[in-house]
Amino acid sequence: MPPVTRIVAIRHGETAWNVGTRIQGHLDIPLNDTGRWQAQRAARALMDEGISAIYSSDLLRALGTAEAIGQALSMPVVADARLRERAFGVFEAHTYAEIEARWPAEARRWTQREPDFAPEGGETLRHVYERCMSLVHALADAHAGQTIALVSHGGVMDCLYRAATQLDLRAKRSWPLGNASINRLLHNGVGLTLIGWSDTRHLDDAAALDEWTDAAGA
Repeated sequence: MPPVTRIVAIRHGETAWNVGTRIQGHLDIPLNDTGRWQAQRAARALMDEGISAIYSSDLLRALGTAEAIGQALSMPVVADARLRERAFGVFEAHTYAEIEARWPAEARRWTQREPDFAPEGGETLRHVYERCMSLVHALADAHAGQTIALVSHGGVMDCLYRAATQLDLRAKRSWPLGNASINRLLHNGVGLTLIGWSDTRHLDDAAALDEWTDAAGA
């Protein structure tokens, strides 16, 4: 059997558009104050994971989260566009309610998770899955026997979960995708196995968030 690769997958910290339920896609929205705090907390939580390399989406919200982790671990971050969120084309910058009102037929196909549907100018679910999973397999092979961190987006986390649990792209999502959540998987040279999902224990201290945001705004 080939050596197993441990994958620690982290969703980016919170942005203002996460709070406002506005679709970000490939738009480069930075972390808000809470998101920066979440990134710092995730970094502290990962210090004893034995991580050998850090890979990240090149979008600011993921890259900012990854750079906090890299700083804590004294490691560089390798940015790769294949870890980007799904491109949503004309849906980007709109809220869910606005999309349903403006493009009702397209919104229905989107919420029904049609694998080959793409909003105008966007990507299909199938393309996103193939894009990110081809990279994950390549990175796992390159780091066989090691632990790597992947910092990305909700759509990519969704693909990792489906690959590890062998769920169809059409299946409705019933698992959390929290900002700055830590998700653990194994890659055995063939595919993924899920070890732990949506660990957010490092974000439980609300008092620490208040103290951090007060200091950041000072």
